Amino acid sequence: MRDVAALAEVSLKTVSRVVNGEPGVRPELASRVTRAAEELHYRPNLTASSLRRADGRTATIGLLVDDVANPFFADIHRGVEDVARERGVAVMAASLDRRHDLEAEIVGRFASRRVDGLLLVPTATDQSYLATERRSGWPVVCVDRLPVGVEIDAVLSDNREASERAVRHLISFGHRRIGMLCDETTLMTARERLAGYREAMNQAGLDVDPSWIRVDVDSLDRSDAAVRDMMRTPDAPTAIFAAQNYVTMGACRALHHAGREHEIALVGFDDFPMADVLDPGVSVVVQDARRMGNIAAEALFDRMDGMTSEPMTHIVGSTLTPRGSGEIPPA
Repeated sequence: MRDVAALAEVSLKTVSRVVNGEPGVRPELASRVTRAAEELHYRPNLTASSLRRADGRTATIGLLVDDVANPFFADIHRGVEDVARERGVAVMAASLDRRHDLEAEIVGRFASRRVDGLLLVPTATDQSYLATERRSGWPVVCVDRLPVGVEIDAVLSDNREASERAVRHLISFGHRRIGMLCDETTLMTARERLAGYREAMNQAGLDVDPSWIRVDVDSLDRSDAAVRDMMRTPDAPTAIFAAQNYVTMGACRALHHAGREHEIALVGFDDFPMADVLDPGVSVVVQDARRMGNIAAEALFDRMDGMTSEPMTHIVGSTLTPRGSGEIPPA
């Protein structure tokens, strides 16, 4: 800043006021400071600036998700950025990789870096460790899953209702033996989707063979193996409900490799790239992940701005998109 002040032939205080967007600087002086800053490739040190600010803000927020490469979480990230950018706030994102033991540690790292607030997709089975951060006034909002052990704002999808809708869709095409590929049952979303599957089957008066349900299927490869094994069982399912996007991809691969993609119906939970151009196109429950990110970010900024109302849970609806795979009738 001293270099900029010397080149622009103004005081250090004038440079500071221009850099921080404060009023009261004559236009010609502001123009000289701007030109000098550009010539010297000057960038403000926001960390140092935050130490001088009365509110201590760093103009950053954190986002912790399972995997930033997953299309669902990438869309949440996009939705968060939509809101943060309008406020001139940067988003720092990181992956938890389903490591329950890492969640509290990485949350602590974000807190120590003084991000102004945190958006968290809970992975661990207990978030009571957040109570300490909350007492210090640090705002946290959960996305996609409810926290356990602490009451804070959360933004969720209609997991159970959407799963019921998906299974009823398969039943409407004549299926009575419907398999279920379920993510890790330690996750709230997986439990809700499994409950929706069971409820739809129960409402239709259909028995569920335990061999039709595969739990803790948390990857493309495990899903592929589960479907291959399921197809070898007596009274194998004529339809499959896959309750996560990577799980749906694994089911697609297994069915295509077996040459049965036009024989066994499939509905997935969460969309994924190119799902509509496969043969047949993959019918999916589409969550509005970007909207979830928007609402979560808005809720976080409300808390950062001083809102003190009781924690709220926002439910974002989803839609069933038929593309062909979920409309295959049983043989």
